[in-house]
Amino acid sequence: MSAQCEMTAKVAAGAPMGFFERYLTVWVFLCIVAGIALGQFAPGVFQTIGRLEVAQVNLPVGLLIWVMIIPMLVKVDFGALHEVKQHVRGIGVTLFVNWLVKPFSMALLGWLFIRNLFAPMLPADQLDSYVAGLILLAAAPCTAMVFVWSKLSDGDPLFTLSQVALNDTIMVFAFAPLVGLLLGISAITVPWATLLTSVVLYIVIPVALAQLWRKALLAKGQASFEAAMAKIGPWSISALLATLVLLFAFQGKAILEQPLVIALLAVPILIQVFFNSALAYWLNRAVGETHNVACPSALIGASNFFELAVAAAISLFGFESGAALATVVGVLIEVPVMLLVVKVVNASKGWYEAR
Repeated sequence: MSAQCEMTAKVAAGAPMGFFERYLTVWVFLCIVAGIALGQFAPGVFQTIGRLEVAQVNLPVGLLIWVMIIPMLVKVDFGALHEVKQHVRGIGVTLFVNWLVKPFSMALLGWLFIRNLFAPMLPADQLDSYVAGLILLAAAPCTAMVFVWSKLSDGDPLFTLSQVALNDTIMVFAFAPLVGLLLGISAITVPWATLLTSVVLYIVIPVALAQLWRKALLAKGQASFEAAMAKIGPWSISALLATLVLLFAFQGKAILEQPLVIALLAVPILIQVFFNSALAYWLNRAVGETHNVACPSALIGASNFFELAVAAAISLFGFESGAALATVVGVLIEVPVMLLVVKVVNASKGWYEAR
């Protein structure tokens, strides 16, 4: 283990859930209310913001998403990739659930609930868009918050770091083809040029900038790096909340007309979280991994890189799309649901180790 990887793992392990993260569901709910209200009282302002586009990329949102994503990616040490071999079985389970089960199971749940069971209660012209949003939400594993979930479940910090680094590396190459494949299977038109542009703007460039920033900070010493992380930590959540205000300002009319939509979209997301976390947890137990590896493996399989999902949904389908709304529902339920999963894996440690 390199000294830098070990230090990064300790920093990740010691990071508590901040004030913004702990009450994320509350802030999201307040943003929903604020966005809907502002959209109704000042529609002209938000229409002007919506027109600030270059090549189908909304400039204010693009800036907010960079502020949202880049600070998270600074925490990722790609040097930890060589540590993957230390927990081959746990990493194998993580990759299997994240890339071969989770996106496909969400596409299936979207078809089952959105296009069939709930279709009579949803606007017919948005069904495909809702399914697309759910697919985008499931197509990218969690990057930053998984460090928090791992800490709360006493997960192995080095394993958590290595699996995040590996998943982020795979995401650079697999996100666009996977989303394109699942949208195609779901009979949804794939705007490939916009999809690839989104990958470059919201994955490739942020990863490159974050790693350059990380290198510059570490060159000043570990203390400087940790101080910078503490300072920029709130940026991501603040930018996310500002984006949500904009999104709900555009979505307000549709939500007021059909408030049940959010609850219906939450159903497949909740099922997906519980199914994938349980599957990863059980598979780790079956292959003989330790509990402190199984926990972060299960948690990264359940949570999503919702910042990327929101960005891609807005770029591909627009502010007023069902896809954008579906990804935001994922943000709304992320924290309380993941805290419940953490509680379950902690409480079941005795069962897990009684092999």
